[in-house]
Formats: sequence, structure tokens, C-alpha cells
Amino acid sequence: MVSAIGAGGMGEVYRATDTRLKRHVAIKILPPAVAANTDRLARFQREAEVLASLNHPNIAHIHGLEEIGGTTALVMELIEGDDLSQRIARGAIPLDEALPIARQVAEALEAAHEQGIIHRDLKPANIKVRSDGAAKVLDFGLAKAVERAAGSLASVSQSPTVTVPAMTEAGVIMGTVAYMSPEQARGRPVDRRTDIWAFGCVLYEMLTGLPAFSRESVTDTLSAITRDDPDWNVPPDIPPHITRLLRRCLDKEPRTRLRDIGEARIALVGGTNIVDSTTVHTTAGPSPRARLGVATWAVALLLAFAASAVTWWIASRRPAADAQSLGPIVTRVTADSGLTTSPAVAPNGSLLAYASDRGGGNMNIWVQPLPDGQPVQITHGDEDATEPDFSPDGSRIVFRSERNGGGVYVVPALGGGERFVATKGRQPRFSPDGKSIAYITGGRGASSDVWIVDDGGASPRRLEVDIRDSVAPVWSPDGAFLAIAATRGQGAA
Repeated sequence: MVSAIGAGGMGEVYRATDTRLKRHVAIKILPPAVAANTDRLARFQREAEVLASLNHPNIAHIHGLEEIGGTTALVMELIEGDDLSQRIARGAIPLDEALPIARQVAEALEAAHEQGIIHRDLKPANIKVRSDGAAKVLDFGLAKAVERAAGSLASVSQSPTVTVPAMTEAGVIMGTVAYMSPEQARGRPVDRRTDIWAFGCVLYEMLTGLPAFSRESVTDTLSAITRDDPDWNVPPDIPPHITRLLRRCLDKEPRTRLRDIGEARIALVGGTNIVDSTTVHTTAGPSPRARLGVATWAVALLLAFAASAVTWWIASRRPAADAQSLGPIVTRVTADSGLTTSPAVAPNGSLLAYASDRGGGNMNIWVQPLPDGQPVQITHGDEDATEPDFSPDGSRIVFRSERNGGGVYVVPALGGGERFVATKGRQPRFSPDGKSIAYITGGRGASSDVWIVDDGGASPRRLEVDIRDSVAPVWSPDGAFLAIAATRGQGAA
């Protein structure tokens, strides 16, 4: 090995020399600290298998799987040059440079899709561009081989496993958040159309210099992916057919999204017109029969309008219904046969956290994208975990765990390493600025104490109050006060 190239959640990458064939190679290994993780090992093995099955000039080649010092290593083609994220960091890429790169990425995805393989984590950091302009797609660690169904798109079983930027722990929803498709963000089954969405995100970012979907927090980004549109005020030099291609790739509805990455490749090569999913273009004028049909429909619409006007006039003379008499609208979002409790909603309303024993045995914390996403388990302890609460930015969840006599822990909202904060605490609540956590100890017939601790677990301090049987503290919006429902020490409420 010559030098380190980089490190990430899927391993460490080194520049090395193949002494037998006198060539430079890249070696990816799992660090010893994570090599014992069965999920990481499975993904590592899957990447080797996927790369071995693909032979394409725009996909990094695999040279072999070797044992080095008792550690399994993936020996790959060494690709010199910046990755696309480094190139974009210097500004938007000119059209005459961006489109050839996009075409090569589309060709790589097309080759993978033809083999029944979807990437699931396409992003600028996983695309290398050499000095000669050649592009290579990397990191198939999250790729999935899918079964082909006759007459339909390939489908893939739902994966309950997210790799969040700057998060090294194994997550809970496959993919990197800013490039996830809406169906990925909701934890739903994905197929090759999720790669087409990510391709659209990458192309948009190349041409504008800005990510299509990126917000201040993970939960805000997930919400934007499922609810918002990109800024379509794109640079004026982008041809209309490329803008239409972007719109088709970034259609939130998979059924009307571009169905095949090959269509994108053709559009990029020859300027083929991509029709908007909401628009139908015709060039020939209407025939006499068509004109007659239009007139007939016009009369029908006129009659329908007249009937609607009469109906509205009659309805408007009736007393308006009292809104409160209609009652609240209640929607069921979970359907567990076991116990589900302690619901908490992220500040932006995009995620629901709760405690459930649906995983079998003890209670654990689950997170579910709203309104109808699939739940994913984010704690995996042998002792009960309950009482979750989101941080103000929605990126973390604080909760009570019964391990080691009970205490307060914090975990990333999409899963990852759990961090101990305070002992014996229960009903923890984040402060409005996310820097402190209030919690209660004691109670249940005994005296209670209210504590405040820094998010990092430093300097817990007890508030001087004489109470019993208290319930969850509530912060004032400015963080200056805590409201607590409790019984005073002498029994008064």
C-alpha cells in the first residue's frame, strides 16, 4: 500500500501497487473495528459480486478479492481525478462538459439495469471524472440485484437498512438522503426508477451548481424530497429538452417518472425531445371529425356548467355546516398487534417516532415517515427503549432506555450509534435550541427530581423543586421556563 485515499461508512480506500502486474490499484478494506459487523460484511461481499458481474467502461472494474493480513480486501481499478462532488464544489459545470459526463453515467446505469442491478446510492461523490473526461460510477456497496418480472419493471424487496452524509454507523434507510427518491425516503420498495431520480438530481446539480433537494437538517431534506419541487429557474443556456428530461427524472410519482435510463441517454446524445409527463404535443391540425368532437364536448361542458351553477345556487341557500360538528379527522398510521406507545412527531411533521415491541420481545424506538411511510427500527437493545423526543432540527432523538438501571440516550433520527447522556433519567425533552435536555428521576410514589443536562451529557444540574409523581417537563418556546405537572411534596397538586 502506498497511501490512503479516503474513508467512509463502507470502508477505507488505499492507493496500492500490484507488484506482480506492475500497476497501480485501489484497495478497499473494512477497518477491524467494523469488520465484525455482519451487515457491513454482507454489503462488502455484495459490492464485490456486483462489480464482478458488470463489465462496462464507465463502471469501476474489480481485479479481485484478496486476503491481506487476515483482512478481506477488494482490489479495484484505480481512477485518478476528482469525484463529481469536488468538481461541482468549484461551480456549475458548463453544458458542453456536463452532458458528456451525464451520458456516460446513464450508460453505466443502463448496463447495470440490464443485468437486473440497481445502484441505490448514486450521487456526485460516487462518480469519478478523469482528466480525459471519462466518467466512472463507483461504490456499489448498496446495490441490489433484483428479480425481473415479465412485462413489468424489476422490483426489489424493501430494505430496512440509510447512509446519512458524515454518519459512519450503519443506518436504517438505504441511500444518501439528498439523492433519495421519494419512495426511498418513505422506506418503500424501490426499483430502477429510484436510480433515474438520483440521476436527475446529479444532472441538476451539475448544471446549476446547487443540489436539487438539500435543507438544513435530515428531516427537512426528507420532507423536501417528498413534498417540494426543485427551483426550476435553471440557467438560460440549458436547452428546453434537457429541462424536460430533468422534470421527467424528478417526477415524484414513479408511475409517471422516466421509465428507462436509456431514454435519458438517447436524449443526451441526440437531443431527442422528452415529453413532459403532464403534456401531450401534437403537430397536425384537427380533422373535421375531430372538430365535430370538440364542438360536441363544448356543448356538453356548457350544459354541465349550467347544471353545476344551479346546484351551487340551491346549496348556497342552505345553512352552512358547523365545522366543529364534523369533528376531528383521525388517521391511523400504525397497525401493530403488540404494544405501541409514546408517539412523537418531528418539528416539521415529516417523521413519527414511537416505542413498539413489534420487533419481538422488548420495546424499541421506531421511526416512520409521514403520512404513510414504512416504519424502521432505530434502536436494537435487549432492554426496553421508550419515551422518544425529537431535537428541534429533527436530526436526533432522545429516549429512555432501561439498560444498566435506566438512563437517557440520544440516537440519530434515521438510526446509528446510541450515545449515553444521563443515568436514571426518564421522560427526556430537548430544549428549544437543542443544546440541553430536561428529564425526571424518581417519582412513581417517591420524590421526584427535575434535571437539565447538556446534550453531550456534561454538567447535569438538579432544579430545586419539592415534587412527587411528576410527568414530562415542557419547555417554554424561549427555553427560559419548564412546566411540570406534579404533586407537591406535601400532597398538594
